[in-house]
Amino acid sequence: MKQLWTPWRISYILGPKPDECVFCIPAKTDEDAERLVLYRGRHCFAIMNKYPYNNGHIMVCPYRHVMKLEDLTAQESGELMDLLKASAKILEEHFHCEGINVGLNQGQAAGAGIREHLHFHLVPRWNGDSSFLAVFDETRTIPQYLEETWAALVPHYAALSRPGD
Repeated sequence: MKQLWTPWRISYILGPKPDECVFCIPAKTDEDAERLVLYRGRHCFAIMNKYPYNNGHIMVCPYRHVMKLEDLTAQESGELMDLLKASAKILEEHFHCEGINVGLNQGQAAGAGIREHLHFHLVPRWNGDSSFLAVFDETRTIPQYLEETWAALVPHYAALSRPGD
């Protein structure tokens, strides 16, 4: 019998499912820690992935509900790229990762789980990070609770300058 302990999933299994897009977040509230929002810019934000592929998996999204890159304004595109670059640097400095997968799945056919709201994934990677579990059982391990990772990354994002500052 195989067992994999994933206590963070019980809140998803038992909890209410959102009626609206999970990336359409309201203006800054006291829910940022609960929602794992790391950074809020003028047009874009960074957020932890609640169901990560690897420890430190974050996403960068525009606030505006758009499906395609071509629908972004010049301001959104610029801030999005700046935030992707800053996020990659933060992940490298904090986790000492040896690589980062950065990706966008545009459209359902491309693998987008939430196709209606454009979002980029940044997944830290280390040589041998999948260990034998991924090879033998298509299983990955996440070595840290999401809340602990969020608390460790927030100070790095707090040091970023905000658009318009």
